[in-house]
Amino acid sequence: MRALVNTANPEKPLEIRDVSDPAAASNEAVIAVRAMAINRGELRLMAGRPDGWRPGQDIAGTVVQAAADGTGPKEGDRVVSLVDQAGWAERAAAPTSRIAVIPDNVSFEAAATLPVAGLTALRALRVGGSLLGKRVMVTGAAGGVGHFATQLAARAGARVTGIVGHAQRGQGLAKLPGVSLVVGYDNLESPFDLVLESAGGASLLASIRAASDDGDVVVFGNSAGEETSLRFREMRGSMRIHAFHVYGTREPPTFGEDLGLLASLIGTGDLRPQVGYQGSWNEARPALYALRDRELEGKAVLQV
Repeated sequence: MRALVNTANPEKPLEIRDVSDPAAASNEAVIAVRAMAINRGELRLMAGRPDGWRPGQDIAGTVVQAAADGTGPKEGDRVVSLVDQAGWAERAAAPTSRIAVIPDNVSFEAAATLPVAGLTALRALRVGGSLLGKRVMVTGAAGGVGHFATQLAARAGARVTGIVGHAQRGQGLAKLPGVSLVVGYDNLESPFDLVLESAGGASLLASIRAASDDGDVVVFGNSAGEETSLRFREMRGSMRIHAFHVYGTREPPTFGEDLGLLASLIGTGDLRPQVGYQGSWNEARPALYALRDRELEGKAVLQV
């Protein structure tokens, strides 16, 4: 079969090569991949991994081999899944605990946006408990995680402020009930009960300052690549800062359950994935560069 493989060459970071078919464990199903999404974290991984390494976490497609232990979806089911790596291929093996069947009216491209970004948004919001009536701030609201987090928080009854880089980004989110978009941090109507923070550096400091004395700041990224200087006096009351990573949220066996929930919300129209780039996997570089240079809103999706 064919797969996208890391080259360790910045001029052409990925290329399609012939590789071995996946060898599925007894609790894994084999998926014929139809669409895949790229995450910013994978760009960093590709830069540091050797030639021949195979990236890819977010995939959607059709089950062509059900798990030998009888768990999970059956052959022919349309599914979405999160894998650790090697997902950007014609076929991939995935644990059934990380697979969800998707509704017939949800495209493979839409489903592929869900695994890393959707699970991160959903599980980071859960740190805040019930969100009904709470004030929530989401930094990087126009990004993949930010788009999902803003919609999910608003749907849960929160009053949401999304931080964007410029006024043109995230305009669709501004139309949602209970959502307002702000450019930068100068005009925030703080404090916030829950802050989802992804940029780091000055953004993290602004997020901490914007949180209430009993608020939660969930840090799930450092896209700016900057350190944050924090003084003790910035820590007020019983405010809590959480270091969040989606793999550290006791995933077995609930990744699949949460993916199923998110996919069902897309199916009912209650969650709308933002695909900022869509193209063939035969030429992945435009998607990689657009994501790297922050030229797109939402997710980059490749079709097999």
